Parts: sequence; structure tokens; C-alpha cells
Amino acid sequence: MQSIRDRLENILSRLAYRAADEKAFTKLYAEAARAAADASDARKRVGVTLGPLDGTIVSIKDLFDVAGEPTTAGSLMRRTAAPAMRDATIVGRLRQAGAVIIGKTNMTEFAFTAIGDNMHYGTPGNAVHASRIPGGSSSGAGVSVGEETSEISIGSDTGGSIRIPAALNGVVGFKPTARRVPLSGAFPLSGTLDSVGPLARTVPQCAAADAVMAGEEPNELVAIPLAGLRIGIPRGVLFGDTEGEIAAAFEHCLGRIEQAGARIADLPIDDMIADLRAATKRGSIAAMEGAEVHADWLATGASVPVDPHVSGPLSRAAMLPAPVYIRALRRRAALTAAMDERLASIDVLALPTVPVTAPTIASLAEDAELRDRIEGLLLRNTQVANQFDLCAISLPMPGMKLPAGLMLVARNGHDSRLLSIAASVEGLLGG
Repeated sequence: MQSIRDRLENILSRLAYRAADEKAFTKLYAEAARAAADASDARKRVGVTLGPLDGTIVSIKDLFDVAGEPTTAGSLMRRTAAPAMRDATIVGRLRQAGAVIIGKTNMTEFAFTAIGDNMHYGTPGNAVHASRIPGGSSSGAGVSVGEETSEISIGSDTGGSIRIPAALNGVVGFKPTARRVPLSGAFPLSGTLDSVGPLARTVPQCAAADAVMAGEEPNELVAIPLAGLRIGIPRGVLFGDTEGEIAAAFEHCLGRIEQAGARIADLPIDDMIADLRAATKRGSIAAMEGAEVHADWLATGASVPVDPHVSGPLSRAAMLPAPVYIRALRRRAALTAAMDERLASIDVLALPTVPVTAPTIASLAEDAELRDRIEGLLLRNTQVANQFDLCAISLPMPGMKLPAGLMLVARNGHDSRLLSIAASVEGLLGG
């Protein structure tokens, strides 16, 4: 059996080899990680374990506080911020569970935008094809798990920022119900919509990390038999403009799930999506809450360059009057309750995580219109789970030339059940 320290050194040497061109990580904690790995190996020798994450090599998105250093959140502006006084709650919980925290991963500036590019710290190339976008905003997280420089990576998800990079890099990404995992010590985008969750190679790894971060005892994940499960397919607007290969892979997965005894039926939700879209027409909740987070520099002007794809929407949202925001929140609350009622007749919704595979970084840099179109498509399916306060997971679909995900969505608070169903689906599809 390879020691944890040997596994860690193997990864560190791979990262050292490309240090001059490192874009997936923004910071490495080599010495602290070595100490944590050695401690885990020592526990193992005497038959002691701190649980399923003991000795797991974990990276964290560059918006989680680590005591003694500024939290840059993918921005130059935050480089001179006051150092964090203490670790983010989830970082402390991961350390207590024996996780070996190897470093901080790159992200889009202030966790805004879904492409995964960063004009300050570089854009990490996709784990499968380095010329292609990683997806965002947890870009480095998706790449590091995909290329196996982390076993688990912790990201945040406001409109799909865990599931988009998971889908595009061919890994598993889990967005828990909002407020299941504490946000303290995580640099915010939208207090209403932000969720903290894991990306990993398997569903059980995601479940173990989620339990630790939620402050629960990580129990053995028991797969729920698929026979008799009710799966709703939200055909309609969420299935438009889907690449042929993704549509075919999705239907193939559905066929396999149905053969295993699940009951599959269409469950339309287009009316609710249209209703929420109308309620947030003048400004999205994420942009309006983000504008409050960044109100000071938006008012005075930024002292350093900020990505215009970030500053533009935030500036526009900052101009909106309070009633627009309050009405959007009130309408969302009513629609969230209505969605919960509609989903009561099924166990999970199933749909493609993203309707497109990763385009090249160069193609989007050269064509602003294409970039906007791709960004809209990347966010379209995933953001439904944030907007209606649901939990969701993306699983890699087999047989794809470029990765894409199968997304399963469940009701608010049904996280454990969703993970158990996802484990069964992963087993069936050969995860």
C-alpha cells in the first residue's frame, strides 16, 4: 500500500514540474500538507482513523479563508486584504477529519461567470483537453480532480459553479441544499444562492466530504435500488440547443436506468422557470446580492483592473432600486414552495448538466457573442437548482469524446437520499 506521504509527493512533483505555468492552483501548502500526510500515515500504522477523509488529498477554492493569509477570491483587489483571522468553518472541519489540504485552486474573479477564465491568474486548461475551457467558477477545482492533483476539491455553487466544471472535466460534482454547509469564512457572491460542496471522482467521496463539512457523522453510503424509483424529465426549455452527442448519451443513460426498473415520466417545469425569469428580468438575485458585497469599490471605481465580465453586470445591478430586489426575493420564495410541491410526486429530476461540451479557450476569447451564448447555455440547466433552493449532483456520462454530465436534482433537504440514488446510478453506468 502506498503511503499518504508518497501519494502527496507524487502530486507535488507533478506540480513542481509545471510550476512556471501553473494555472489550476493559486497557492500550495506543501509543508503543511506533508505534516498532515505524515500524521495520517502514523495513525494508520497504529490502526487509528479520523474517518473516511483521513489522508485524503483535498484542495480548496481560493475563496475559503485560511488563517494568516488574505483570501484573494480570484481577484487582484483582494491581494492586499487583511489576512484571515481563522480558517473558514469547512476548512477547520476538513482538517479535523484528517484531510491533507494541498492548496488553493484558481477560480473566476469573485466567483462570477461560468466559463472558468481568469485574466489575473490565468485560465486553467480543461483536464481532458488543455486547449478547452475548464468551466467555472470553480475552474481549478474541476481541473485538479480531473487531472488527479487532488482527490477531492471543495468549490462553491451559486448558479452551477461546482456542477459546470465537474461536467466539463468528467468528474462528480455535488451542490447541497443551500445553508446545509456553513458559509462562514467563504467569500460571498450571493448569500441567498451560495452553496459549498465537493468535486471528486466518485459519489461516495462527495458524500464523505459533504458530511464532514455539514458537521455530520460520515456514514457508509447505502445505494438505493433503482427499481420503482420515480424519475421526472423536465423536457422543454432545458433541453433546447443540446449538442447531439450529449442528447444521445443522456437518452442512453435514461434507457439504462429504466431497464433497472425506474419509472420515468416527463415532468414539465417550464412555467415556473418562465415565472422566475420574469421576476428577475431587471437583475438576477446573484448580481444584485453581489453588487451589495462589492458596493464600495463599485461606487468609487476599482483601484486595480477587474474582469469586465464581472464588473459590468455588478455595476448594472448596483443601480437597481431596492424594491426590484425585494420583489424578486418574495417571488422566488413563492416559486420555491410551488416547485417543492411539484417535485413531491418524484424522487429526482434528471437532465443533462450542461447542453454543450467545452469549447476552446481561444474561440471564446476571439468572439464576444459566442462567449455570451456559451455562458448562457452553461448556466441554464444548473441554475434551476439554486434558484428553486434544491440539491443537485452531476455525474459523468459514459462514452463521451469530450465530457458532459448527467444531472440529478432533488427537493430541498433531500441531500442524503439524492447521494444514495446517485451512487446507484454511478454503479449502473460504470462510475
